Amino acid sequence: MLTDYHCHILPGMDDGAFDVDTSLSMIEIMKEQGVERIIATPHFYAHEERSLTEYLIRREIAYESIADLAAVPDIMLGAEVAVEHGISMIHGIDRLAVEDTGFILLELPFRDFEDWMSEEINAIASDHGLTVILAHVHRYLAYYTPENFEKLLETDAVFQFNNEVFLMDRERELLRQLAENKKRIVFGSDAHNTGTRRPNWDMLLEKCDPEMIEASNDLIAPADNTIEVFTACDTASV
Repeated sequence: MLTDYHCHILPGMDDGAFDVDTSLSMIEIMKEQGVERIIATPHFYAHEERSLTEYLIRREIAYESIADLAAVPDIMLGAEVAVEHGISMIHGIDRLAVEDTGFILLELPFRDFEDWMSEEINAIASDHGLTVILAHVHRYLAYYTPENFEKLLETDAVFQFNNEVFLMDRERELLRQLAENKKRIVFGSDAHNTGTRRPNWDMLLEKCDPEMIEASNDLIAPADNTIEVFTACDTASV
């Protein structure tokens, strides 16, 4: 079941789809590219939200506006949660996990890695019993020192890569490294619109080892949400 783990399809929630028509067009593109399950992950910035409850209500309204019209009916609700000071202490943060699973997508700040970020990640995992998925991990190569990037890779997390990782040499090498080290990896389009940031599953399907894609799809199994760890991908394919 080809699964998009990171995208911004819900209308009017963030800097993604700005209306229902855009959302439905994005989903139609995903269907044409073979996507069978979508995890909608609108941004959650704690410092910008009046409350977690209000965010969840807005998310539900956005979802209901497309639920009966979407070309891909299997849409699961989650969030892309920005890591901020104290984020792990928000009451009910587990409600931002992908529904009916114990996985939560976190986005780190785009500046050098600091110890407090590890502390927040670890607290979310240990205090709330959640498995962290780190969003577009390859993007942080441009911000973190090699030493701090190693700290990031030492976290017990799932690493999410955007599909365009195959266009960039250094980022593709990171993917290969994590695959060879048996890290858990999932893919997402991080799609925001139908133009400059449109769904790009055709790119992944063309360039990625099918076994790697299958392992990504199976992280959240359709029935029991069990975790499957893949074998290292064929380096020629990556």
